[in-house]
Amino acid sequence: MDRKETESFFTRAKEIRALVIGDLMLDEYLWGRADRISPEAPVQVVDVISEDLRLGGAGNVVNNLVALGCQVTACSVIGADDNGTTLFQVLNGMGVDTVAVFEDPERRTGKKTRVLAAHQQIVRIDRESKGEIAAAFEDRIIAFLEKQGPSFQVFVVSDYLKGVLTARVLHALITIGKSLRIPVVIDPKGNDYSKYRGATLITPNRKEAEQASLVPITDEISLNASASRLLAALELSALLITRSEAGMSLFNAEGLTLHIPTVAREVFDVTGAGDTVLAVLSLGLAVGLSMTDSARLANTAAGIVVGKLGTSTITPDEILDEVGRSHKDCDGKIKNLDVMIELIEKERIRGRKIVFTNGCFDLLHVGHVKYLQKARSLGDLLVLAINSDESVRRLKGVKRPLIGEEERAHILAALDCIDYVLIFEEDTPLRLISALKPDILVKGGDYTLDGVVGREIVESYGGRVELVSFVDGKSTTNIIEKILESYS
Repeated sequence: MDRKETESFFTRAKEIRALVIGDLMLDEYLWGRADRISPEAPVQVVDVISEDLRLGGAGNVVNNLVALGCQVTACSVIGADDNGTTLFQVLNGMGVDTVAVFEDPERRTGKKTRVLAAHQQIVRIDRESKGEIAAAFEDRIIAFLEKQGPSFQVFVVSDYLKGVLTARVLHALITIGKSLRIPVVIDPKGNDYSKYRGATLITPNRKEAEQASLVPITDEISLNASASRLLAALELSALLITRSEAGMSLFNAEGLTLHIPTVAREVFDVTGAGDTVLAVLSLGLAVGLSMTDSARLANTAAGIVVGKLGTSTITPDEILDEVGRSHKDCDGKIKNLDVMIELIEKERIRGRKIVFTNGCFDLLHVGHVKYLQKARSLGDLLVLAINSDESVRRLKGVKRPLIGEEERAHILAALDCIDYVLIFEEDTPLRLISALKPDILVKGGDYTLDGVVGREIVESYGGRVELVSFVDGKSTTNIIEKILESYS
């Protein structure tokens, strides 16, 4: 996926409702210095300098989805204790729906305290319940799923083996997901994966895949064998095995095998990376991305998050920056319409005058450049819409365009006078003009005002149409004819 498609992904993500079900807990970090040994016992003394409390377990998946712009409902069973109260406060403060987070006075809310010094963990202290939840709470979760399941676009399952995700709960969840055609994406734990049978996709790491499949993974052949065994035994649609520094590998029931190399530049801490993969992968499937695009985007996100210390989240901007590295100078100018609508509205609020023009712009020449520079001078921001390859063929003939739509978009985006570039499939830009509502619509001097598509729309809200003359004798057709004459 390029930057343009990734931006559209984040725009669509805002409309997604995701249910995160699993073991909610708190992660506490105590940061300090360890400069001496205790006189009481041969252990380091940590002088605590700062403290940090974050959502952990399934809560870190919630954190990631919220950071990515998704609407999230959490489903779990926690203790009726102080840590449970804190967990509710954090979730509600993030705007997370906690209607399906149930309190059981017989359980403890999970809390993991990590003590760190010099960027290293010294010790971890766990407070938690590990037994399976009572049947009454299974009933409450299943009743919620049956009633509210249709309101979600994805079920995200984060299993830490703390008792919430019983075999009965998982069976109900997967059955409901299948009946509603809602993806069920699971980060599994333990050796017995039979409880995940029928899920859309599971995301074990290499060690977990080895344990569940009973196939030691030492090379690509054994990796494929492990994946094949899990896919068949669990009746999965797909399987993603994360492999640390080796990246990740995607397999599906149709025989797809895709090995995605890691993109991490520097690894500080892998804590929570699996949660980030689960969140991005689930959101990708929810918005309609393919399995492969979802996996690639999740791999990019994982490469970012392991460069941070502690359980961390990533932002859309961080992912967009990483995706845009291949075309850093101009990729950020190329947008899809859904993203452009939001951008233009923000620019309009800032009081900027929006100029719009369109065309094929095949085989860029000085006439094009002069025309675009003049158009840009009429306002504060120029949006250029270019015809797709199919659209150009319909307008110019089967031998055109000479340059493909993506290349044309990148060439034009490199011009300083252009602020944004769109590619459109239709023969006219009427739909774009209606959506963007530019202040000024610019067309070439070979048009008459009556012949400008979209003129009525622009003038209806007080905008205007400007006709800009082309440089005489400068056209793509003339260049083609000169080349044929010179080289035929």
